[in-house]
Amino acid sequence: MNRTKLIKLKDSSRAHILIRAANWVGDAIMTTPVIRGVRRNFPKARISILAKPWVIPVYENNPYLDDIIVYQNQTRHKRGIGTLRLSKDIKSYDFDLAVLMQNAFEAALISFFAGICERLGYNTDARGLLLNRCIKLDPALKKGHLIDYYIGILKSADLENDGRQIELFITQAEKNEAKKILKENLIDPEKPVIGINPGATGGTAKRWFPEKYASLARQLSDAMGVKIVIFGGPGDEKLGQKIAEESNDSCINLAGKTSLRLAFALIENCSLFITNDSGLMHAAAALKVNQIAIIGSTDYIATAPSNSNSSILRVPVSCSPCMKPECPIDHKCMSLISVDMVFQKAMEKLHE
Repeated sequence: MNRTKLIKLKDSSRAHILIRAANWVGDAIMTTPVIRGVRRNFPKARISILAKPWVIPVYENNPYLDDIIVYQNQTRHKRGIGTLRLSKDIKSYDFDLAVLMQNAFEAALISFFAGICERLGYNTDARGLLLNRCIKLDPALKKGHLIDYYIGILKSADLENDGRQIELFITQAEKNEAKKILKENLIDPEKPVIGINPGATGGTAKRWFPEKYASLARQLSDAMGVKIVIFGGPGDEKLGQKIAEESNDSCINLAGKTSLRLAFALIENCSLFITNDSGLMHAAAALKVNQIAIIGSTDYIATAPSNSNSSILRVPVSCSPCMKPECPIDHKCMSLISVDMVFQKAMEKLHE
């Protein structure tokens, strides 16, 4: 990869750095090593992150950040005149350096119009002329994990990285609230807490089937003598309800009923988390929770959960990974993963 050295910015309390966040929860979690790395290189600087509303919970309570700036993409900063308004808002902070995790042309355009002196990012999306610290993407990084792809931005600028451990920071109040919710739902903390996450954004191709999750929940509930906790975000309420009903009272449905921060805190309590490829999968990895990731249509190398106590379940088929939102044929990448396969792996994880 081409290397580009930051020759102007010196570490001081006057230095002000902007990090442009990724736009999806999972990607945002995978960029947390970069935030820590920027802080390692500039311990005295003021570091801010620009993020769209739905990923802000990823960055809350992060000790390496000083500010979170909301990209109000549906209101004040809506595309068009709102892009110029956002650039003007960013300019008022007087940033010295922009580190662009998002690869879109717009991210470079905003930092350019904001007059940020140092603009660092990959030369993707025809934005090379807008970045004066432009990194030519190493083809090898395209074939590896996204964490390494993001860290590559620092390495290419001759900045030190601080490892690849992803992180979430849960407050004590959030921990207490999670314990309270589990208690209210009669989840015994002395027994294994098992969570399932049947949803995933970006279409149904990434999702193992609801009826299989329901059958799995029944088997795990019978085997372990516990209720299974269903997780999910906004829009997953009906999916959670369907699985809860089909599981014959084996589940507690929390899908769509908690904030993202509270979902993180609840996942932290899990003895085992079973999930599709999703943002919550990466949350469990950041929290070092035992998990089973059911992966079909997506790139299991690029987006695999990064914690060592995760297991991936997949059946290789010729059309996977297709990266399509909906399966246009037979969805074999998911249908060939049986309930028994997941149950057996779950029992292994629970008895490790």
